[in-house]
Amino acid sequence: MLPPPRTEPDAPDEFRWLEETQGTAALDWVEAHNALTERTLFDAAFQATETRILEVLDSADRIPMVSKRGPDYYNFWRDAEHPRGLWRRTSWEDYCSAEPTWEVLLDVGALGRAEGVDWVWGGALFLRPAPDAPYERALIALSPDGGDAHRYREYDVVRQEFVLDGFDLPAAKSRVSWVDADTVHVATDFGPGSMTSSSYPRTVRTLRRGQEPDAAPVIFEVPPEHMMATVAHDQTPGYERDIAVDTIDFHSSRTFLRRDGEWARVDVPEHVYVSPHRQWLVLRPRTDWDVGGRTHPGGSLLIADLDMFMAGDRRFHTAFTPSPTSSLQSWSWTRDYLLVNVLQDVSSQILLLTPGESWAVRPLDACPPLHTVEAFAVDDEDDDAGNDYWLVSTGFLTPSTLSRGTIGGGHQRVRGSASFFDAGDFSVKQHFATSADGTQVPYFQVSRDDLPLDGANPTLLNGYGGFEHSLTPAYSPAVGRGWLERKTPEGRNGVYVLANIRGGGEYGPQWHHAALRENRHRAYEDFAAIAQDLIDRKVTSPALLGCTGRSNGGLLVGNMLTSYPGLFGAISCGVPLLDMQRYTQLGAGHSWIAEYGDPDNPEDWDFLRTFSPYHLLEPGIAYPPALIWTATSDDRVSPAHARKMVARMLCLGVENVSFHEALDGGHAGASDNSQAARMHAMSYEFLWRALVGKPQQSYS
Repeated sequence: MLPPPRTEPDAPDEFRWLEETQGTAALDWVEAHNALTERTLFDAAFQATETRILEVLDSADRIPMVSKRGPDYYNFWRDAEHPRGLWRRTSWEDYCSAEPTWEVLLDVGALGRAEGVDWVWGGALFLRPAPDAPYERALIALSPDGGDAHRYREYDVVRQEFVLDGFDLPAAKSRVSWVDADTVHVATDFGPGSMTSSSYPRTVRTLRRGQEPDAAPVIFEVPPEHMMATVAHDQTPGYERDIAVDTIDFHSSRTFLRRDGEWARVDVPEHVYVSPHRQWLVLRPRTDWDVGGRTHPGGSLLIADLDMFMAGDRRFHTAFTPSPTSSLQSWSWTRDYLLVNVLQDVSSQILLLTPGESWAVRPLDACPPLHTVEAFAVDDEDDDAGNDYWLVSTGFLTPSTLSRGTIGGGHQRVRGSASFFDAGDFSVKQHFATSADGTQVPYFQVSRDDLPLDGANPTLLNGYGGFEHSLTPAYSPAVGRGWLERKTPEGRNGVYVLANIRGGGEYGPQWHHAALRENRHRAYEDFAAIAQDLIDRKVTSPALLGCTGRSNGGLLVGNMLTSYPGLFGAISCGVPLLDMQRYTQLGAGHSWIAEYGDPDNPEDWDFLRTFSPYHLLEPGIAYPPALIWTATSDDRVSPAHARKMVARMLCLGVENVSFHEALDGGHAGASDNSQAARMHAMSYEFLWRALVGKPQQSYS
């Protein structure tokens, strides 16, 4: 049942001035409210929490995840000595040793100091070398503030220096792909008319070395109301080709292959995701697809011969068919096999398929229950390691491990993360809550084995519920140290709960579709049902139940604040959407219309207004204490949402709301480990104090 709107949606917005991200008045407001929150919250107890979390984020006992290029294994690493990070590489033999010797290619902090810009690492795109030649060139992505806009600069990994007069693209929300040593496809901000309403590129040009970007020819473009245009060059030997994608919105697209100089569309419905791989065409429909006399359920994985498909043949092999309790999460090709990562009631399974006439299917490895395990190829083009795979396993109480295997030969552990909190007396259980429409909604509970069921346990409920994004078990030292190890004066530890509500992808696209647009309220009813189930089971009580969410999860907990205030004792709301009438005008909001609806369409606004927290606020309501936090440099979800929400709450006389805005860090809210530690500590410390009181002895 939709909650009724509680304010007049057409009333003047008295806080529109806070939408000026870098406006003087707005930043003065931010500075004043930051100072108030920091005076209240950032004391010795807070610093102790922050220090404990930073200790694990900077620890050398984490797994340095690597990607293989030729014989080398590349890694990006941050620690206390190098807060902005090191891009480095090593050999396989060294990587397997207890203390690998790393060759540093780029010190991002040193680069920033030399250039006067606090660069934030955004990744590296390698140019495939000629046969038997070493990898030499890469395009390095660097953000000036941690936002989504990146500068791309050409780097020589042999000489370990930026290439003089090499490719250098100004900071923008760009997409870049190597074509050859002297050519790249570039989708970027070329000036007026080159960006979509969603703030992403709508044109793609082919840029030659030394050429001015404006002189490069446009090879692909999309309408301005679509989300984004991209062109990628497939460098796979023997299968070199250009692939263009017209991303219409988050859930629909059109894919094209360039053949004989012309773009040929891959003829599938816009809801079908397309991925060419060598001679194969991989297709994943988001909704049921009737083709070739068969109905393929949404969430299936279909394989076709690419050339035959383009010629009109519509015969597929079904590599995976979802069930009511299982969903496809990802896939990866080795040289001779296809790895498929699946969830079964939000626990991992891995399937191994042998391409060809039989497409035989078998489990790759047994996965522990209530854990997340993912398998993906190491290097499918390597002569010796083409069928090797990485296996990453993690659980709420199980430190992450990295293994390497060869299909047909089993796998061996390579590295593991240290244990960063005492989990010996804790256990993980999965429960199901009954939502308002009768749907059974799963959630994970992490708590002590001897948990008293008397309603007296401080409990933190986390959720997201959008964009078909799945929340799965994962080892988090920040959760362990920031919440689970804490103790009340009576000796109670914190309880942590992860919700798998509709809108996510835990049960595939149908789980997502169930909470789209006018049905968005189902995600919020699911979350509220889990909260009520925790209360009914006497795990906790409203006064001791906190909730947290970020981004779309911030919208989720914003609706808990405004529509279910009696269920919660405190709320932490991070980098949130909150003004659903203006969201399409802020940041990248226009790109999310397919998820939420279009507020400029009166019929859509009729349901959007029912889950727009900014418009659901009203005087006289006893709202639980709330911390609403954001980042100035967030160019995805504008900080205006958080600013305006807090300003309106204060205007309505709500005194128990706090605000904090990091100046950089982008949508992640952190550009380095110290910022991440502060962000985590701020949320946990606020929630614990609101639920339990200022800590005297916080930890075990």
